[in-house]
Amino acid sequence: MKKAVFPGSFDPLTLGHCDIIDRSIKLFDEIIVAVGINSSKKCMFTLEERKKFINTHYINEPKVKIMVYEGLTVDFCKKNQADFILRGLRNPADFEFEKAIAQTNRKLTSIDTVFFLTSANNSYISSSIVREVIINNGDYTKLVPACVRKDYF
Repeated sequence: MKKAVFPGSFDPLTLGHCDIIDRSIKLFDEIIVAVGINSSKKCMFTLEERKKFINTHYINEPKVKIMVYEGLTVDFCKKNQADFILRGLRNPADFEFEKAIAQTNRKLTSIDTVFFLTSANNSYISSSIVREVIINNGDYTKLVPACVRKDYF
């Protein structure tokens, strides 16, 4: 069984995240969307809200499982018998940052990182941009799936 972990804060879930998850479903038997707890990061949405967004969006996709974790992603992967970490790349800066993490993870374990280039129509979307749009009462609805929109929650 090919199992992958897609880690992140998902604060909130964006169309960019969905793009990566949707495309990875074809490659893996199970994808664990791992919502990370980072005590140094102030989130806009609660852990329960973030889990609900993902659960709601992927309710009819049996390959997608949502879990919460704290600590090193590779430790979480080992604990859940996942051999792959999924990461999305939007730009060259993402690549340089993610490459260093992937190489470190590979040095520490046998877990490989699989990179997906974000689709061109989603490459500009980031959770931090979405949060900024929400804070300033902008129209964020074109950046997130329906389950994240105000009229939904």
